Formats: sequence, C-alpha cells, structure tokens
Amino acid sequence: MKKADHLALGEKGEQLAADFLLKKGYVIVERNWRNVHEEIDIIASHHQTLVIAEVKTRSTSVFGEPELAVTPLKQKKLARAAEAYLEKAGHKGEMRFDVISVVLNGNETRITHIEDAFYPFFAE
Repeated sequence: MKKADHLALGEKGEQLAADFLLKKGYVIVERNWRNVHEEIDIIASHHQTLVIAEVKTRSTSVFGEPELAVTPLKQKKLARAAEAYLEKAGHKGEMRFDVISVVLNGNETRITHIEDAFYPFFAE
C-alpha cells in the first residue's frame, strides 16, 4: 500500500508540474518518455529550447528539498535518456535540463522550478 501512495504522490506532482509549465507558456511535447531503463518525466519546449524536466515530489521538506534527490547518478541517467530522445526526435537545437520540485503538504502546495539545473557531459 505504501508503494501505491508513493506512486500516486509522484503522479500528482507530475501533473501539477505540467500544469505549472503550461501556465508559463511551455508546450508539453512528451510525458513519461521511456528509453530502456531511463525515463524523462516531462519533455517540453519553450522559446525554441527543448526542456528536459525532472519532477521530484514530496509530502514534506523536513528531510531536505525534493530537488536534492536529483543526484549526479540521476543526472547521468537523464542525460542518457535525453541523448536517446534527441537522436530519435532529430532535435538539433538548444536544450536544457530543469528540475521541478513539488511539496504537497496537506492543503499547501509549493512548486519550485529550477531552470538550467545541471549541465551533463554527453559521451562523445
């Protein structure tokens, strides 16, 4: 049951993040895009820039802000997934990695959007 609660919280956070981006003028291109073992939560476009967005949702920030869960290993996995997406989509323009942190604590919702959250190194 705990796992189901965790998944429901994540799905709600991703929906709130997508709605948040739409209100800021972003266009959602893909949600939950998968490549083998990696997943990209939201792929959006904003002013001709492709945005790879990782969403982290928590019910409290007592143990740290959700964005802290985007570790170097997670960044590497996102970069691999993004590389696969870029190849498949044929995108040659600008791209960036954002992190969207969502805290759902009772009736309070806090969304933090960190643009250019990290800069991964792609394998050459």
